[in-house]
Amino acid sequence: MSPDAIVGFLNDNLTWVLIFALGSAGLYFTVVTKGVQFRLFGQMWKVIFNSRSNAGEGISSFQAFAISLASRVGTGNIVGVAIALTLGGPGAIFWMWLMALLGMATAFVESTLAQVYKVPHAEDGTFVGGPAFYIERGLKSRPVGMVFAVCLIFTFGFAFEMVQANTISGVLKGTWGIDPLWTAIGLSAITAAIIFGGIKSVARVTEWIAPGMAAVYALLALVVLVLRAPEVPGVIGEIFAGAFGLDQALAGTAGGILAAMLNGVKRGMFSNEAGMGSAPNAAATATTPHPVLQGLIQSAGVFVDTIIVCTATAAMIMLSAPEIYTPGVTERSASATLTQTALASELGAWVTPVMAILIFVFAYSSVLGNYAYAEINQDFLGGGRVGNMATRTLVVAATFWGAVQSLDFVWSVADVAMSIMAVINLSALFLLGKTAVGALKDFESRRAT
Repeated sequence: MSPDAIVGFLNDNLTWVLIFALGSAGLYFTVVTKGVQFRLFGQMWKVIFNSRSNAGEGISSFQAFAISLASRVGTGNIVGVAIALTLGGPGAIFWMWLMALLGMATAFVESTLAQVYKVPHAEDGTFVGGPAFYIERGLKSRPVGMVFAVCLIFTFGFAFEMVQANTISGVLKGTWGIDPLWTAIGLSAITAAIIFGGIKSVARVTEWIAPGMAAVYALLALVVLVLRAPEVPGVIGEIFAGAFGLDQALAGTAGGILAAMLNGVKRGMFSNEAGMGSAPNAAATATTPHPVLQGLIQSAGVFVDTIIVCTATAAMIMLSAPEIYTPGVTERSASATLTQTALASELGAWVTPVMAILIFVFAYSSVLGNYAYAEINQDFLGGGRVGNMATRTLVVAATFWGAVQSLDFVWSVADVAMSIMAVINLSALFLLGKTAVGALKDFESRRAT
């Protein structure tokens, strides 16, 4: 079998395992936490906006949130949603919503556990933690923790960096005709300039660009929604009709509810990362008075990523003219620039370079956030400064290579790597979830006194 065939086979089979595992985890943790993502929804935002300066010399809760948001809000929100719409039809968006709402509970649990089992970082006074650490300390299994760490380093230090670089390359070529080789060289240079400064350097950069880019993007989408307000109810109707197979014309090229479900869950997982075991690595770095506070913050990150940013992308594409997007007709090959084209058709050609810059920032912020995750897991494996230098070099190399590779192969490799990592993390969450639930009970009892 060719590499493409092997990756495709693994991708198809692992996806269905993940649909079941992620859905079960989200539903289970929603029940055992009594719907924490809904009951404490308002508290999430209070914590976020009051946590910018709570860390002293360490990393604040807000900075940790920004690192995870930088990784979450990237190409999955733009190209990923476009792929979901071209392959799964409008109904895919419903399944993205459902997985995000359930996934908020999973994100709460994994990030709370990351805080419970974090350890001090010997070099810079911060903390490190995440699934590898709670697998080792909570489940007393360093070998499994090491397997997870290796999977994460490959996924975020290599595969996902390729995805982000590939998107940047495609956008710059499509907008200004820039040769991918020049993009690869320039992107590698600016990435090296920041990541060789370590995680604190990444935190300082993402603290500003991650929230800002999400706000600007949401504002552009809001303008489109206002201009096309009478058509919005119809878009919502198409999403529900496609999700439940009520209108086969809206169900995507593969047809039916399975196409919508498969592509919605897959792209939603890539985008919001709930249950994958990535965001807990950022959550653990924060200096916070109670583990649950960071769990709430990371839960809110899932909401921002999918319910706000992904929905904004879907609305812009679905409100565009039929020649730009038609369910079951528009091909996946158009996904890289579909959002740009749709927005330009509504607001004018001036928005094309603006979107190109915005997509660049989205993808580049993910490069930085992904690097932070990889380095934390390199710390878990050991290797000290030499290991960190190797990880940073891997990330720079991945951004170069990804910028000149084909889109389909890069996305497929990322999907497989992500799936393996998620299975390991979800298994640990089911075994350790009671610890996070206990922390939540402690937090709520303190609030009540």
